[in-house]
Amino acid sequence: MESIRRRKPSLKPIECKGKASKASEEEEQLSPSSRLFHEPNFNVHVLAIMGSKSRINDLQLIKDNLVHTLLKHPRFSSLQVVDEKKNGEMKWVQTKVDLDKHIIVPQVDEQNLHESPEKFVENYIRNLSKTTLDKSKPMWDLHLLNVKTSDAESVGIFRIHHSLGDGTSLISLLLACTRQTADPDKVPTIPGNKKRVIHSSEHNSTKGLHRYVMKIWFFMKLIWYTIVDVLMYMATIMFLKDTTTPIKGRPDSVFNPRRLVYRIVSLDDMKLVKNALNMTVTDVALGVTQAGLSVYLNRRYGEGKKDRGATEKNNNLPKNIRLRSSILVNLRPSVGIQALADMMEKDTEAKWGNCVGFALLPFKIALRDDPLDYIREAKATIHRKKNSLEAFYTCYISELALKFFGIKTSSSISHRIFTNTSMCFSCLPGPQEEIGFYGHPMAYLAPCSYGQPQALMINCQSYINKMTIVLSVDESVIPDPHQLLDDLEQSLKLIKDAVVERGLRHD
Repeated sequence: MESIRRRKPSLKPIECKGKASKASEEEEQLSPSSRLFHEPNFNVHVLAIMGSKSRINDLQLIKDNLVHTLLKHPRFSSLQVVDEKKNGEMKWVQTKVDLDKHIIVPQVDEQNLHESPEKFVENYIRNLSKTTLDKSKPMWDLHLLNVKTSDAESVGIFRIHHSLGDGTSLISLLLACTRQTADPDKVPTIPGNKKRVIHSSEHNSTKGLHRYVMKIWFFMKLIWYTIVDVLMYMATIMFLKDTTTPIKGRPDSVFNPRRLVYRIVSLDDMKLVKNALNMTVTDVALGVTQAGLSVYLNRRYGEGKKDRGATEKNNNLPKNIRLRSSILVNLRPSVGIQALADMMEKDTEAKWGNCVGFALLPFKIALRDDPLDYIREAKATIHRKKNSLEAFYTCYISELALKFFGIKTSSSISHRIFTNTSMCFSCLPGPQEEIGFYGHPMAYLAPCSYGQPQALMINCQSYINKMTIVLSVDESVIPDPHQLLDDLEQSLKLIKDAVVERGLRHD
């Protein structure tokens, strides 16, 4: 494979001279969050790795479909240019897209591969993470690799600059370009939050004074938790740092290439635990992540020591480890995949853009003799975070910093949040049925990103009955990401086995 040369991030956006077109005049200015992603210390790119069940032989079919779907979205057919009339702010300007400059199909002779196909794809993406997208054209590209791996016949890699939208919206837009293989006229269906059903006995118990007391109590908790979380956010900006652990990134991690690895596990196993313990899939994913990280860190701290077994009494972990995940929360209401599909196909309107706030999610790192303790702790953590308006106020703080102190200060604040925490974590719901991307049935979907300051990012993405766990790591900090995947997979197995052995499952 031909190596990809590393390009230094371009600090200056291209300038737009001459008379603007009508399309450009109707376009919006870049949102504060979108401008933030152009700063050198926060130049984040989103990757969506798609495994296909068939080889990619009809490139023209993909191009034709892109013209009638993705390119109809104004962000994917616009340049981001300096607005000379507004003190160097940036705006979207419509342009003509040359797909030949956006679709890359490297010639790969599989018979002459000197490494496994999986390793080839890993190294290709790692080399890709050394580069940045060119601002002289719309900031996205698509790489198509006809390389057969253990999970797919070929691999597509969508790379999109984070300034085009938040991660959740970008993945939703990508899914809006797909269709169900069983019914090509239908877009994928994504599981939503079920409305809670209140039984008559429960309803009666909440009547009158009790109901008002509970509302007041909820409101007081909301205020208190929000105050605490915002103060922790401010403290993290100024001085509060996570414990230095073997997975904590170094100051230069933001500029280091990333290795992206993934592992496909059973979503049905996660649902079994979810139903048995009355929680969500996200609760289970967070619990599995806490368990896997605890085992992994215990091994890293115990390097050179005799293995006495990973138990609560025999462990190598320091006490009171502070390890937090910084999460970008999308504050825009979800428009839905059907609305995005209509926006592209029927030229309807749908709100779009980066409108994000920060949330800090604490991880409890410890060895537990009872595997279910990890899940219970995760459920309590997420329940606590749901009773807070942290993301809204942190977004407001970032916008105030941008307004009064400029983009450099706002970028510095965001950068300190990421460098003073240890990792990123997310869990996204995916299609409930098999889908195809322009005639190619999808085997798996693995979204992740690079350019963030942390050395570790963990994304969980569901698809039919699968859950893909994706890691984006700085290898100078985490040299053995596949070992971490093993620990995560083994943790899920131990948690599931504990549920089955105790007769807690609900069929």
